[in-house]
Amino acid sequence: MLTENSIRLLQSYQKQISSYDEIVDSKGQVKPVWATLFASIEKIGIQEMTNRKQEIVNTLREIGATYNVYESPDGMNRPWQLDSIPFLIEQKEWQQISRGLQQRATLLDLMLKDIYGDGRLLKDGILPPELVYGNTGFYRACHDAKIAGSKQLLVHAVDMARGPDGRMWVLDNRTQAPSGSGYALVNRSVVSKLLPELAEGMYVSRLAPFFTTMQNTLIQASGRLRDNLNIVYLTPGPNNESYFEQAYLASYLGYPLVQGDDLLVRDGYVWLKSIDGLERVDVIIRRIDDEWCDPLELREDSRLGVPGLLHAIRMGNVTVVNPPGSSVLENNALHAFLPTTCRYLLGEDLILPPIATWWCGQTAELNYVLENLHKLIIKKANRRQKFRSVYGRLLSRMQLQELKKAIRESPAEYIAQEEVSFSTTPSLIGDTIEPRYAAIRAYLIASENGYQVMQGGLTRSSPEKDRFVVSNQYGSISKDTWIVSDRVEEVKEKITLSAGISIQKHTSLPSRSAENLFWVGRYCERTLSTTTFIGITLDVLNGHRNFGGSAKSDHMELLLRALTHLTLTYPGFVEDEKGDILKNPYPEILDLISNAQKTGTIAYNIQSFLMSIIAVRDKWNLETWRIVDLIENILKKIKDPATLNTNTVQQLLDKLQTRLFTFYGILSETMPRNNEYLLLEAGKQMERILLRISILRSTLVFKYEESTEHEILEAVLLYHHLLVNYRMMYRAQLTVEATLDMILLEETLPYSLVYQLNALSTCLGNLPRAGQNTRLNQAQKAVLEASALVKLSDIAQLSKYDSESFYREDLDKLLSEVSRLISSVSVTLTSLYFSHTIMQHSFIQSNDNGKAHEI
Repeated sequence: MLTENSIRLLQSYQKQISSYDEIVDSKGQVKPVWATLFASIEKIGIQEMTNRKQEIVNTLREIGATYNVYESPDGMNRPWQLDSIPFLIEQKEWQQISRGLQQRATLLDLMLKDIYGDGRLLKDGILPPELVYGNTGFYRACHDAKIAGSKQLLVHAVDMARGPDGRMWVLDNRTQAPSGSGYALVNRSVVSKLLPELAEGMYVSRLAPFFTTMQNTLIQASGRLRDNLNIVYLTPGPNNESYFEQAYLASYLGYPLVQGDDLLVRDGYVWLKSIDGLERVDVIIRRIDDEWCDPLELREDSRLGVPGLLHAIRMGNVTVVNPPGSSVLENNALHAFLPTTCRYLLGEDLILPPIATWWCGQTAELNYVLENLHKLIIKKANRRQKFRSVYGRLLSRMQLQELKKAIRESPAEYIAQEEVSFSTTPSLIGDTIEPRYAAIRAYLIASENGYQVMQGGLTRSSPEKDRFVVSNQYGSISKDTWIVSDRVEEVKEKITLSAGISIQKHTSLPSRSAENLFWVGRYCERTLSTTTFIGITLDVLNGHRNFGGSAKSDHMELLLRALTHLTLTYPGFVEDEKGDILKNPYPEILDLISNAQKTGTIAYNIQSFLMSIIAVRDKWNLETWRIVDLIENILKKIKDPATLNTNTVQQLLDKLQTRLFTFYGILSETMPRNNEYLLLEAGKQMERILLRISILRSTLVFKYEESTEHEILEAVLLYHHLLVNYRMMYRAQLTVEATLDMILLEETLPYSLVYQLNALSTCLGNLPRAGQNTRLNQAQKAVLEASALVKLSDIAQLSKYDSESFYREDLDKLLSEVSRLISSVSVTLTSLYFSHTIMQHSFIQSNDNGKAHEI
């Protein structure tokens, strides 16, 4: 309901419109849906909208929503940007747009089949041969690499903006690996959660049915309705610009996220290298551009693809969505020929008009472009050629002459497009609503009845006023896209998955993911253990310096040297012959915390932990990502010299320790007890054992005078989180014998050595075994031997020391042997489960970063 205030808000916005805007119709009247939205905005209030905008920023950061910007010092893991105000399209108009989108998808599918098939478009002169054979997206090797079924183009995306005539004009086609649909899901999830009042008085169409249809289409596309159907989501890797979205969609759809090295081709089939062995792959959803898909037949220096993939496609043994070679349709010059092609193939005119395009490879068009260069936009026909759009009106006379010369030299490489002023849309900029240019990317998925259009899409608005910049690589801001009506949406057709597919309880775990999960456990424990021991050392150091008077400090030197042994940051406190570092240990301790370039420091371990976390981004739930975000914030603070000093360090370490324990707690409460959990837990227990042994060997293998030994025993028990338990169990003075008895043999205490060995043994025993072999593997044997050595040990004998050297030889030998045995477990696990490290194409060199088409 419009109020006087909302009318004033609308009028204030309308005064800023310089051309035409989404909120008004062809008669200049405000569209009802936008009037309703402005009434909701007024009801919420601009100040509250601004507050919610900050909540959106925080939420996107918490869930790890990012978009990487290439060649930018601040570009990697750049937070995803989302405007508070959605982009609205009425359902009646969207139905008309959808018909045009479906027609275009059908047309492009026919063109793709013809280009790699009969070639009628070339024979009959509909398309110039140069636009096919000179197209960087055309690959002869893909001529017979077709997927089963009536359609080759299964997934399609179209970029659109509203033109001067009030209709949506097509700007671009995305056919090889369309991106952005996952971001559309994220936008809807965040806006519906944080701004539910905006939809008051409207009914917004849902996005989920589109993805249900996608799952159904992928099953049917395999051509095999077998019980163990395996669909994987192929990503270029964490350095790709939209890696977050790829991991998000893989998790949402329930498909394993894999990289090229996780797959191999053998006997004409594609196989996934999982910890259960090789698993046949039926369908690959690829997010790798065509040229990188197969280094044997396409780009030979690719480290992203799968050698032999095209051969497997030809054999009909795998379905790739979309098939390699589909980038031929992304050539900008094709816009000039689509109207004629549509009449030729479909016998009808295009419903959605393309932006007026002239290909300079034709004489008449070339002459027109050269004569009107000052008012056209010049682009390269082939998108792969790096060339930002040139606006003729912005060029000087000399620049125009230089551009004309370049076009004359290679006319077939250039196209010109009419410069059109597209519509603007309301955007919340700071605390005001301003008009910004916007474009929408719509998504289609093939189905049994043609193509289904997502009831929404990814809208991007320009970050600069009065400039049409809608590329995420150049800072555009996304918007949730609402297809709205004034009545409840009716589901015309119930979507059901294909019959014949039984419920699958098995989940594939790629070898690469398995190894990263293993190292998530190791790096987390390494960070936590180092944080705990540094905190204990600082407590002792501060207590002695400030309150200890002139008491001897032998125990402090022992703790500092143990810290160097624990972190392996030699020479550190160990080889301090002059004692200078020991006299003033704070600079070295701060370096052990904040130096991200130094192996073994807290900052270095957190960075490694986060890298492992990101590499298996699809494995974590929202609660886990929230705590990961908090850990990342701690990393920023401890790396900042302005934040980290002797006064703040203890507080930061306490927060870090709490957040790492919270991370463990969330995993313990939410993570399924499957192979993923077992490998993470095995990594954690291994690291815990090795680090605890390091401290025991650094502190207890020599006998010290009573006061020093008392301080050391207290620190060791604190490090094992056992001091309170010790006092409750023994109610006596601290002794080496009682301490060793508790730390080594008490099976009920999580930080005792025997408990950790038992836990590690359980994890290893539940992991898959090759060929269902019931015998122990080398890792299990090593843990069993270590456990037997500890359980059979005589604590009294271990506590004895040589009267001259004060050396506890038996204790040192036991700990050394257990450490050796547990260290060997990692080698065995690598050979058993992490086999992706054996490269399929190690003879090639590449420095590509997995760059795909930007959105």
